[in-house]
Amino acid sequence: MNKRRQIEAVVTSNKMDKTVVVRTTRSFRHPVYGKVVEAQHKLVAHDELGCKIGDTVRIVESRPISKTKRWVVVEIINSSVKEEVA
Repeated sequence: MNKRRQIEAVVTSNKMDKTVVVRTTRSFRHPVYGKVVEAQHKLVAHDELGCKIGDTVRIVESRPISKTKRWVVVEIINSSVKEEVA
C-alpha cells in the first residue's frame, strides 16, 4: 500500500507548463470557540494529465520536483468541462 499522503483538491490555475495550482480545504472544530472552521491551502502540483480550471483532482505527495512543487496529479476525479447542447 502506498503510504504517501493523498489529497482531493480543485484546480485554480493551469497557466504554467505541466504545472497546476490547486486549492484544498479542510474543516475542523475550533479548539476554544467550538465553531467549525474551514482552512484553505494553495499547493503547486506537477500535471501530466492536462487538467483544466475547476477540475477536481487527486494529488499525491512526492519528492521535490522544483522549488515549490512537491505534489503530483494522479487522477482527475470530476472534470469541469460542460457539454454544449446543439
